Amino acid sequence: MVDVTTESIPVSLPAPRTGSPLLIFVRRNPTLVGGGALLVVMLVLALGAPLWGTVDPMELSPIDRLRAPAAQSWFGTDMLGRDIYSRTIYGSRVSLTVGFFVALFSATLGLAIGLVSGYHRAVDGIVMRIMDGVMAIPSILLAIALMAVMNASVQNVIIALTIPEIPRVVRLVRAQVLSLREQDYVAAAQAAGAGFLRIVLRHILPNTLAPLIVQATYICASAVIFEAYLSFLGAGTPPEIPSWGNIMAEGRTYVQIAFWIILFPGLFLAFTVLAINMVGDGLRDNLDPRLARRL
Repeated sequence: MVDVTTESIPVSLPAPRTGSPLLIFVRRNPTLVGGGALLVVMLVLALGAPLWGTVDPMELSPIDRLRAPAAQSWFGTDMLGRDIYSRTIYGSRVSLTVGFFVALFSATLGLAIGLVSGYHRAVDGIVMRIMDGVMAIPSILLAIALMAVMNASVQNVIIALTIPEIPRVVRLVRAQVLSLREQDYVAAAQAAGAGFLRIVLRHILPNTLAPLIVQATYICASAVIFEAYLSFLGAGTPPEIPSWGNIMAEGRTYVQIAFWIILFPGLFLAFTVLAINMVGDGLRDNLDPRLARRL
């Protein structure tokens, strides 16, 4: 009998990750962190508007009208001598408020309708035909039509922008429910005598939250843009309220001699929408197991 001595073969193991958990999270989620940081900056500017060297955004100074950006007025002044920097910072409050509440209301209402529609076949056909009818009208045209029959205010803008977004949430949630209600654990809960609320709240709702959160971020970004559209067209917030759409609408007549009236609100609008979309993309990568990156 021959003795065979086997030598252990060295196996190279992956080096352990070095660095703090925060640094590892940043490396794994650059889109989410970058968008979140930019969005936090915009929120801080909006919430602390009086602290950042601003003046009354409604204060008129005709003698200083159409002044170019300078040390006295960082973003210049408009045709009435109002400080564009102050109006832009305060305008971020309107846009972020509209975006947040439109996303919140449309996600909440769409979730409730989608859960009922997807679970109960009897009401599914009726609900979805109504949703298809609403979606047949372009969102911005429906919002303009709704604002035409309501008074101009921030609250009415939120309502006008929420209604067109509800069908999109309903369709998303309904698709999730149609897939989940065929799962074995749902059938087991039904066989055990669990009622509609118990099944929906315990077994179906938690599995619909991840795509719903991602969809809510895109709705928020869309609402920020649409609010600017409505205000630019004169169908949104009242003209005296400093919003980015109102500022750009007032400055379009003077764009050739005072381009800064449109430039700075436009940049803030672009950065805000970019930040929200980056947060949405980062959340999608983390919450969707099919897209999550394993680094």
